[in-house]
Order: sequence, then C-alpha cells, then structure tokens
Amino acid sequence: MRQAGELGWDESLYDRQDDGAQEGSDGPPPKRGGHDGNSGGSGTGQKGRPRRRRRVLRWSATVLAVVILGTAGAGYVYYQHLNNNIKKDDLNIGDAKDRATAPKPNAAGQMPLNILLLGSDARDSKENQELGGAKDTFGGAPRADVQMLLHVSADRTNMSVVSMPRDTLLQLPKCTDPESGEVYQATTSLAMTNDSLGRGGPGCSVATWEKLTDIHIDHFIMVDFAGVVSMADAIGGVPVCVDKNIYSHTSSGHGSGLKLKAGTTYVKGTQALQWLRTRYGFEDGSDIARTKAQHQYMGAMVRQLRENATLSNPNKLRKLAETATASLTVDKGLGSVTKLYDLSTELKKVPSNRITLTTMPYDYAGARVVPKPGDAEKLFRLVREDIPLDGKGTKKTTEATTAPTDSDDKIAVQVQNGTRTSTLAPVGGRAGAVAQILGGEGFTEAKADSSTVLSEERTLVRYPSADLKGDAQRVAKALGIPAGSVEQSTDVSGVTLVVGSDWRSGTTYTAPKEDNKTPTSANILNGATKQCMKVDPAYSW
Repeated sequence: MRQAGELGWDESLYDRQDDGAQEGSDGPPPKRGGHDGNSGGSGTGQKGRPRRRRRVLRWSATVLAVVILGTAGAGYVYYQHLNNNIKKDDLNIGDAKDRATAPKPNAAGQMPLNILLLGSDARDSKENQELGGAKDTFGGAPRADVQMLLHVSADRTNMSVVSMPRDTLLQLPKCTDPESGEVYQATTSLAMTNDSLGRGGPGCSVATWEKLTDIHIDHFIMVDFAGVVSMADAIGGVPVCVDKNIYSHTSSGHGSGLKLKAGTTYVKGTQALQWLRTRYGFEDGSDIARTKAQHQYMGAMVRQLRENATLSNPNKLRKLAETATASLTVDKGLGSVTKLYDLSTELKKVPSNRITLTTMPYDYAGARVVPKPGDAEKLFRLVREDIPLDGKGTKKTTEATTAPTDSDDKIAVQVQNGTRTSTLAPVGGRAGAVAQILGGEGFTEAKADSSTVLSEERTLVRYPSADLKGDAQRVAKALGIPAGSVEQSTDVSGVTLVVGSDWRSGTTYTAPKEDNKTPTSANILNGATKQCMKVDPAYSW
C-alpha cells in the first residue's frame, strides 16, 4: 500500500495506540492530572504587525488556499522540481455503481467545484513520526482522521465546507488498490469512516463520500504533519482564541500538550499542530469540539493571509513552496503546479464572508456518531444543488438529470407505504393505490410492496446505485415529485417509491414548499467570524 503522507489532525501527539478505547470516543475524556502553571503559549496579540494588502495574498479560503498559494508563487522559479515533489494518486477507486453523477453547468455555463480535504495519522517519515508520536504504528495503515468537503459554487460567489467527524459509522464501499490490485470488499456492518483511507488509498475516502452524499467530487488534497507546521510558520502564525487558559494534558499522559493563555495567540509550528489535534480540554472533550476548533483555525488562516504580508518575502515563499509540494498528495488530475495554480484562481474569487463552515448533522450511536436522518441528507442536498449554506444569493440551480435506462413501461418500481406518523396509523392499501397511479402514467411494472410499512414525512424516490438514478428521476418527474426528493440509498434493491405522510390521499402529489435553510444541527460558522473556543474548566490553569 502507498505511503499516504497526509496531515494528521488526531487529538494526541502520543497516544494513538488506545484510539479505540479513549481517543476515538466522542464522550467526555478523563480529567487531567497535575500540571505546572507556566504557559506554553506564544503570547497574545503580536500588535503592530504589518497589514499591507497585496494582490498575491488575496486568496479565498481554508488550508487549501495556503497550500496553493505557496505552490503557485514559487512555481515559476523551479517548476519541474516542484512538480516532482507532488505525490499523486487515483481519484476514485470504488465501484462505478457507487459513484455520483457529475452536475451539469448552470445557465452561464459555469460548473461547481467539489474538493475533498483529507488528513491522516500516518507516520511515514522521520519528521512525521516525531510530530505524531506512537512509534509502534510507524508505517502502518493510515486513517483519514480529518475529512472536509469544500464546495465552491458554480458562480464562485460562495463556498461551503462540510466536515465529517472521524468517528462517523458508515458502510464502507468496495475499493480496489490501484497499485497492488488488492480488493477491499464493501463492509456489511458499520465501520468508522476514517478507516476508508487504509482501504487502498485516498480514492477510497472519495468513494465513501460519493456513496454517502451522492455529491460528485472533482479533486482531493492531503497534507502531512510537517506541512501544516511549516505553513503556519511561513505566514507568521495563525491567530486562535480560547476563553480560558488551557493545558491539554491528563495525569495518564493523554492530550495534545496544547498550553495557551486566555485570549488570542498566534500559533506556529508544533503548537499549530497541537491546536488542530486537541480534543481534551475543548468544550465537552468530543471529536465534534475538535472539528469546531479546526473550523476556527481555517477561518483565522484565511483572514491572516489577507492581512499579513510575510509571504511577499521571496525566500520565505520559496521555503513554503518546497515544503508544501513535498507535503501534498493530490489526485492525478491536479498533479502539477500549473493545475494547482489554475484551481487557486477559481478559489480566490470567493470572499471570506461567503464561506460557510459546517459539520455533518449527526446522532450519537454509543460513543460514535451516525448521520442524522433528515438533516444530514438535507445538508448534502443543498451542496449537491449548489444552494448557498449562508442563505444568501440566488435560488438553487437545476439538479443534473440522468437519462433513464429504458422506456417507462420497462422501469421496475417498488412502491412502499410510508404514511405512518407518530400520531397516525398508516393508510391501508396506499402502496397499491399509488402503484395504480404509476401504472396510469405508463409505468406498468410498478408493484406494491405490502411487506414494508415505513414512516416518512415526505414522499421519496430511492435508488441503490448510480446506474438507476435516471430511472428514479423519471419516476419522480412523472408524479411531480421534486428532484431533491430523489436520493440514493443502500436500503433498497431497485427504484423504490416511498409514499410519505405528505401524500396520504388523492391521486395527485402536491410537493410541500421546499425548505432550503441549512439545518441548525450543522453547527454553522461564517469564515469571517472571529470566535473563541470554550475551555473545560478542568483543563484550565
């Protein structure tokens, strides 16, 4: 298997070996033990720093912008050398049936961009081993402990970021390692999503996201431990804030070691890595709190790039370019300085106040989490349909349609009764009645599934794999069901119409007014907003 070389935003620098028992848990960690009272922070403020605005620094958002900035700026100096630094891998190594369909251009001919940012806990070099600790795991299978989907709107007016907690439980898709040929079969039970990276490489993480969200991913980018340290140094540090003094350390040796005074600190080097990996001490000590801290870091980095002129220094820029390209693993379609630069010209069009950072809505499943029914799919739909998560801008673009595999009279449709609610019994015979309505529309292969009674608030059309998406869309169109109610699902074996409680009677479906507001459970954060992380008092000094 390949050596991943990605950024590992794991919580502890030292305790990967007990990830399953404590590190991976979303529940509150053990309280810390004794400590001294000396701050490990770098002080607050750094007032009087130059704030010259330069064109080279007007980038759009997130860690991705930092990587591209360094790469693009130095690419003209020794282009081929930097190209050779960049590691490349296959974009998607899953089965074709699990892949999402690429969207169609908007009315102006513009296309959205979807980029998956991955971070792993790989210890694949001496420097990454020193930064990551856990010597017994050197060279082991990497795990994608950070997964963030960046969606750039087709008109480049806004950007949406969706983080997935590393403890999310999913059924992972079948993946084939392109180098060894080893086949990793689809999991029949739930597995942690961060295991996807070890199943043949980053292309399996991409396949996992596409299967779950039905969002077509154009590129992926990964950065390793050393990369995040050097880039934080190169831009003069990233300003982060805590509401109390914090020391992320327990008597048993757990914790990132992050030690800061209350207020704002410009974190650099190892301290920047500690911030990104801290779980013990932030809010409730869960992986969700860590994700929130990562979002704040990303937003602060964007603001710092726009205000700070340190990267105008040629020597610093060259050093950043060397480290950034050596730290990168990208898909083959993005594997050159020129292509990264072209991507950066698109990203920098997005103003920072139109960047919306979110976390996939979730429910707890023991110490882990699973996608929250309804809310998670709604968030994915908004991204899929290019609807701004900040609620601003224009109405959604029309969702891409796929041609059906056959004529209406040959499309097999199972009809299920989902009219049961918390207060109402299911409508008897409703699946059969709607199957007859479908037959009248020309879908003569529609059959009622009397063995299944569900509870769905809205009527849905589900399909199991991408090759049946066109058939499902055709069924929805014939009945007036909106495109947003067509979804891929592993719970069905063919095109399936679930008659929801919004269609308990009548022969004509009237779609409820579509709600395009981002779910509050997505923990929305604006990229231009300055915030402080809340510190658990037990980890304060």
